[in-house]
Amino acid sequence: MFGASNFPLAFSVAGGDTASALAAGCPVVVKGHPAHPGTSELVGRAIRSAVAKRSLPEGVFSLLQGTGHELGSTLVAEPHIKAVGFTGSREGGLALVAIAAARPEPIPVYAEMSSVNPVLLFPSALANRGEALATGFISSLTLGSGQFCTNPGVVLALKGLDLDQFITAASKALQAVMPATMLTEGIQQSYDRGVKQLADHGATKLVARASECIGRAQGRGALFQTIGAALMSDASLAHEVFGASSVIVACDSLDEMEEVLRSMEGQLTATLQMDDSDLAAAKRFIPVLEAKVGRILVNGWPTGVEVAHAMVHGGPFPATSVSRATSVGTLAIYRFLRPVCYQAMPQTLLPAELRDDASGSVSRMFDGVMNRA
Repeated sequence: MFGASNFPLAFSVAGGDTASALAAGCPVVVKGHPAHPGTSELVGRAIRSAVAKRSLPEGVFSLLQGTGHELGSTLVAEPHIKAVGFTGSREGGLALVAIAAARPEPIPVYAEMSSVNPVLLFPSALANRGEALATGFISSLTLGSGQFCTNPGVVLALKGLDLDQFITAASKALQAVMPATMLTEGIQQSYDRGVKQLADHGATKLVARASECIGRAQGRGALFQTIGAALMSDASLAHEVFGASSVIVACDSLDEMEEVLRSMEGQLTATLQMDDSDLAAAKRFIPVLEAKVGRILVNGWPTGVEVAHAMVHGGPFPATSVSRATSVGTLAIYRFLRPVCYQAMPQTLLPAELRDDASGSVSRMFDGVMNRA
């Protein structure tokens, strides 16, 4: 497991990846993230203490720390490693995928990498509650200095007065936001480069910035505007800028909005902001979104991720390297399980849980009928 820069707890040493693998019965080796080695060490020691308290084998958990790429590359190439969990950049994730694929025995790499999580503002919702939507949007955009993988980095809407008023309200809300310290100076510098590239692009307009930075490594929120045709002609306008930066895309029609959506890469989430009178318009987008994203939400904001049975935190490439997997929710365990079929097996050779006389402590499915424990 590779620790994530933006989540020292939830996606790192003892995060959901590690918990899922341990629950599946796998020993875990964690490569700590260099942005928070102290936190990683504290959590690692807590896990080692729990392992000893429960008299588990010492090798069930290991934590290795270091900078550079050599340690991570060596771990992925190690024959005893059978799967990899990663949260980070597209460049880093694809490098690990390539190493895993080149092994004599290729292994899966469950990499969460890049997403701009489009938000679709439908006409009635925009007309009836545009100001409230603008406030909610900026709150989601700037949460944690924008360092969420579910950050709303692209907004699609029909051009017109209602969208103009939304942009005005969002700009006002963003200008009032104080910049926050980003995770590392490297991340902050990368964010500034991404914002500059958008600002220098001939097809975008910078409409708002957050308050001036007053401290070290702070990310200053940025809001841009463009048109649907521009985004479709240059996919870089919809590339992730890791931080509080978003592009509002004005579309001529719902048809063009759908074309823009189809032109975009795979995403973790898509959000529909809609009222009842938008139902017919929104319905046409559902099949497109089902092929593009892992989670579709209505009248909310994507930065809220609940650990629940139905949660899918994954999506088509480049959101993840394995589109059928999730790193959040109970289905996350299936990344680290492999099915085995026992055909015509004598009862005495079956695992105890599968025998006819098994106790009722385990839920079992028999001829398609689930008998709960």
